[in-house]
Amino acid sequence: MTDTATPILPFLPFALPEIGDEEIAELVDTLRSGWITTGPKARRFETEFARFLGDETLHCIAVNSATAGLHLALEALGIGPGMEVITTTHTFTATAEVVRYLGADVKLVDIDPSTLNIDPGLIEAAITPRTRAIIPVHYAGLACDMDAIHAIAAKHGLQVVEDAAHALPTTCGGRMIGTLDSAATVFSFYANKTITTGEGGMLVTRDDKIAARAKVMRLHGINRDAFDRFTAKVPSWYYEIVAPGFKYNLTDIAAAMGLHQLAKAERFAQARRAIAQQYDAGLRALPVILPPQPLAGDVHPWHLYVLRLKPEARWSRDALIEALFAAGIGCSVHYIPLHQHPYWKERYGLQAGDFPHSQAAYEAMLSLPLYSRMSTQDAQRVIEAMQRLLG
Repeated sequence: MTDTATPILPFLPFALPEIGDEEIAELVDTLRSGWITTGPKARRFETEFARFLGDETLHCIAVNSATAGLHLALEALGIGPGMEVITTTHTFTATAEVVRYLGADVKLVDIDPSTLNIDPGLIEAAITPRTRAIIPVHYAGLACDMDAIHAIAAKHGLQVVEDAAHALPTTCGGRMIGTLDSAATVFSFYANKTITTGEGGMLVTRDDKIAARAKVMRLHGINRDAFDRFTAKVPSWYYEIVAPGFKYNLTDIAAAMGLHQLAKAERFAQARRAIAQQYDAGLRALPVILPPQPLAGDVHPWHLYVLRLKPEARWSRDALIEALFAAGIGCSVHYIPLHQHPYWKERYGLQAGDFPHSQAAYEAMLSLPLYSRMSTQDAQRVIEAMQRLLG
């Protein structure tokens, strides 16, 4: 008797890194070299990252997370108690928590519903005499309106630190994010990003003082590079602690992955763009709002593909995610806005009505699977599931 049952497809995860033989060989080489913490490969990764951004004069400082990079950038700018930093409510908590690490306060503002990025007009309205900096978040990889944000910052004497955790490679007005006129830009190499080192990040700045301070604070406030101390051919044991620093350095084990991931970044981003375009074509007729597109001539890496359900959709967002999971398709939500979380809500007395656009987006949005290892068949499977459920 022939079995005519429909074959069970493997679960399609929301995100999956793409790691090749080159990364594995470099990792093995690192392990065999005897130098596994911050050393020659971390330095190479920093150099190659500046080259990838197209400006080898940039300071690129490898760290163990984007959170660490944001913290170092704000600390180097002198952010501290009594000061305020403006950012969006529609982000992961890391963007805001680093401000609290330094004893400063966070001022959250709403998003522009057409881009899901921070609304520049609301930034200006939120500025007080205590405001010292702005952290725009390039949500899903789409560049914020940086011309408007830099103009506001210049007008009010504020610093800009870009949260570019999603934004590699992203361009704004034809310029690569990381090369703009901000005080600093911070990238993430978490497992689901365009490139990954497992955990890791990169602080990028043109400012010599920010770079010098971040390098000292990255490793316990030591005034000398540990790699130099341990590879010197003459006695070089002496060092001084010049500040109460942190333990934020990126290991050579992680950097070994990063070197080859970076070499593949454009290919990874192109694969993500192809999936996003396939989704656009296959989902356009459904009762959904498709993700915002980049301006003509600009590059979007499609870290996330975020849909918003229209009111006429037959499913609630939560029920739709459950149905997709039942069909073997992983989804997520980006993000539960900060004003919904107990810490931020209670500290600043926040209400959902204070952020109508972020709240409305959150209640309707879901992120579909999107990563460079996805095949066109994988994407079609997602499209067909969405069509069955929403068509």
